[in-house]
Amino acid sequence: MTSPAARFRTLPLRSRLALLVTVAVAVAVAAVAGVAWVMVRAQLNEQLNQSLLSTQPDEQVVRTLREGCVTRPAVGTPNIAEELGPTVQIVTADGARCLVSGRSDLPVSGADKAVAAGLSAKSLHDATTGDGTRMRVYTINKHLTNGASFGVSIAKPLADVDQPLSTLAWVLLLVSGIGVVGAGAAGLWVARTGLRPVDELTGVVEHIARTEDLTVRIPEEGDDETARLSRSFNSMTAALASSQERQAQLIADAGHELRTPLTSLRTNIELLARSEETGRAIPPEDRRELLASLKAQMTELASLIGDLQELSRPDAAPHAPLGVVALHEIAGTALSRARLRGPELRFDAELEPWYVRGEAAALERAVVNLLDNAVKFSPPGGAVGVSLRAGELTVRDHGPGIPAEDLPYVFERFWRSESARALPGSGLGLSIVARTAARSGGTAELRAAADGAGGTEAVLRIPGAPTPPPSDQPSARGSVVPDQ
Repeated sequence: MTSPAARFRTLPLRSRLALLVTVAVAVAVAAVAGVAWVMVRAQLNEQLNQSLLSTQPDEQVVRTLREGCVTRPAVGTPNIAEELGPTVQIVTADGARCLVSGRSDLPVSGADKAVAAGLSAKSLHDATTGDGTRMRVYTINKHLTNGASFGVSIAKPLADVDQPLSTLAWVLLLVSGIGVVGAGAAGLWVARTGLRPVDELTGVVEHIARTEDLTVRIPEEGDDETARLSRSFNSMTAALASSQERQAQLIADAGHELRTPLTSLRTNIELLARSEETGRAIPPEDRRELLASLKAQMTELASLIGDLQELSRPDAAPHAPLGVVALHEIAGTALSRARLRGPELRFDAELEPWYVRGEAAALERAVVNLLDNAVKFSPPGGAVGVSLRAGELTVRDHGPGIPAEDLPYVFERFWRSESARALPGSGLGLSIVARTAARSGGTAELRAAADGAGGTEAVLRIPGAPTPPPSDQPSARGSVVPDQ
């Protein structure tokens, strides 16, 4: 069986808000009405008690005692004074009673006997007469001149209190009902008005789900929570649209870059296949060049695919958790790989110890990309300078350099300068460098060599780690990696 809480959660949001408002108002109105009714009842009872306490029927009591209670009025034929005045009754210690005025005898209680016997000074209690009338009774002790003690009970009907309370209860019930109904209607109106922006947001979300149109925006009005929600949603859709546009651009650029090596591969493979089919052998020299071209194109294709895989990873999802790594050791490993790719070049390296927080494999790939660029653009027999000082890794080549107008675009994906289009590469290496630097909290920069001797300086800046591991710290301030 479904619980009330579960059924409540299945209601629409505006119905839940309206119901909660109605219940809250109903509880508040009920509390106020109950407190008002209790306070009025207490006030009326207090007034009735004060009225009884102020009544002094001494003359009636004395006259009744003198006549021996023989003038008791007949029940059913009261006079006007008796109808409007209090009921007065004499009570003795043995429980005998004598009606002085009023329409009906009052029942004698134990408290009344105690007062009549002089054991108690007064008593105040409720009682019901023989005809069913509820009375408020006040009994006080009196003495005769001969010392005899008796009690005098003075009573007034509780209808003086019950009737106004009953009328007040009906009035409060009516007003509370009107208030609850009005609160329900107001709650429904408030819920509809307050949730109108949410309805608009829902409509936009449904439209985007149907059409995948991320250009739709929600009007942003005011500074309340709903307006903040609208602005956040608009920012999210704008970010998604930008991501979708970058993804489409990446696919288009990747397709363009992949087309060239694939076309060349296809052409070379078709030449080899045609040679086998026709039986016409390719000259040995041409065959060696053809196989070398195939190998270079396969290498370029594999490098391009690796770069694309690296760039396809979300920025917030590195391959491995970030940790404290030795940047000087990573640079030394990358230098060893660079020497194999440029055996005709001279590498002058000076690496000071520097620890950073990052991903070792990604940082090594970034440094290798910088060194590959230096190897690619350095003239035969040239020198490549590598230095690491205070967290700034500089790779300096003596190549043709990069025009100043091209510097703002060097870190864009697939961008290649005119001088680099004839060289192997995908145009993604520097993009990976910039991405890796940003992930480690640093920056990457490409600039003309500061000494004016030509060439380019690539600078990778990464802040140091707060607590470098003490076991990996070298004893010397810096280490020089000699050329091999």
